Amino acid sequence: MHKTAAAVLAISTLGILLVTPAFIPATQAAGEMPDKKTCGTTKNPVVSGGCLATDKAKGNCMACHNFDSLAQAGLEAGDIGPPLVAMKVRFPDKKKLRDFMWDAAKFNPNSSMPPYGRHDILTEKEIDLLLEWLYSL
Repeated sequence: MHKTAAAVLAISTLGILLVTPAFIPATQAAGEMPDKKTCGTTKNPVVSGGCLATDKAKGNCMACHNFDSLAQAGLEAGDIGPPLVAMKVRFPDKKKLRDFMWDAAKFNPNSSMPPYGRHDILTEKEIDLLLEWLYSL
């Protein structure tokens, strides 16, 4: 019985090793731009948020903000908004940053940042994903 259990374990381990690369996307370092191939398939909230940040039909954060990984990905950044760096330090209250993304005009009536939540540009879930990505910067 011991030999049988060892054989099952060996076969299971081999199966995991053979299957893992095909079904689990590579991890992404904090702040890196996601590979567009993984954007529709990832379950990682940071990666999904990064996909939204560069999606011109959704977050499009790069239109107004700069962040480190844009140049590495060959993308250009806008300079209307402040650079997206050290977000945890700048916004230690995660809820306040979320509220800002929902409707920046509540904090600054002259803000040029779109009210992503109030105008239904992004869903609640998409705002939460962007928030996870921002906190990785």
